[in-house]
Amino acid sequence: MMKLKSKRFGRGTFKFGNGGNSVKGGEKRCGNNDNTIISEIKWELRPGGMLVQKRETSGSSVGEGMITVRVSTVSECHDVSIESTSTFGELKMILSLITSLEPREQRLLFKGKEREDDEYLHMVGVKDKDKVLLLEDPAIKEMKKLHRLAGTQQIGTPYCTISV
Repeated sequence: MMKLKSKRFGRGTFKFGNGGNSVKGGEKRCGNNDNTIISEIKWELRPGGMLVQKRETSGSSVGEGMITVRVSTVSECHDVSIESTSTFGELKMILSLITSLEPREQRLLFKGKEREDDEYLHMVGVKDKDKVLLLEDPAIKEMKKLHRLAGTQQIGTPYCTISV
């Protein structure tokens, strides 16, 4: 039987066909007797399409699990629980249920910059207990105001005809 060798990104060699010398979860020992431990590399696909080595950290890692975002408006403050891998557009959808502002009427600012709907929370650095500012879009606010004024004027004024 032929033994195959494979390079593992500079971590040593691993010989296949030894009966699987497993140690701990994901770690293997080399086939020779030097007791070298080779850890298995885990990969993850980021939302942007980039393949990166998965980070192993204690507790909650960036980009995983639920986070609580404090959303401040001009008059009030809301604590919203959301997945850290969600987009700002998804956050706007949740806020539309709370604030009665449609997502297109909302502007979300994080760290002084307005964020687009397709930006991911964890990619721009939003972490648990971070603050996001919610403003009503001034253009849409002005349009609503004009519609209300136009509606009240049309109701109160009768139509006139001019004879020549």
